[in-house]
Amino acid sequence: MSKLQSDALREAISQIANDAKEKKRNFTETIELQIGLKNYDPQKDKRFSGSVKLPHIPRPKMKVCMLGDAQHVEEAEKIGLEYMDVEGLKKLNKNKKLVKKTCKEIPCFLSVGSCH
Repeated sequence: MSKLQSDALREAISQIANDAKEKKRNFTETIELQIGLKNYDPQKDKRFSGSVKLPHIPRPKMKVCMLGDAQHVEEAEKIGLEYMDVEGLKKLNKNKKLVKKTCKEIPCFLSVGSCH
C-alpha cells in the first residue's frame, strides 16, 4: 500500500473506540499508530519533518528523574525536574528495598552524561 487511506484509518479507530465503550475496563486505554516508511532516508529527504501537538497530554502527572553529574543536576533544578546525582546513586548501592521504593515513586528515569 503506497498511500495511507485516511477514511479506512478513521473507520478503524472509531471501531476500536466503540468496542472499548462496549466492554469497559478499569484502566485508561490508548490507541497507538505506527507507520513504516520504506525507501526513505530522513537525512536526505525532509518531506516529513515537523512536529505534531497532541490535543491531550499523555501523562500529565508522570514523574521523571534525571540521573547525571553536577551540571545536569543544575539543569534539572532549573526546570523543576527531580534528579539524582552520583552520590544519590551510591546511596542505593544494591539496597533492594530502597531501589523498589524509589522506582515506585518515580516510574521514569533519564540518564544523561557520564554516570559511573
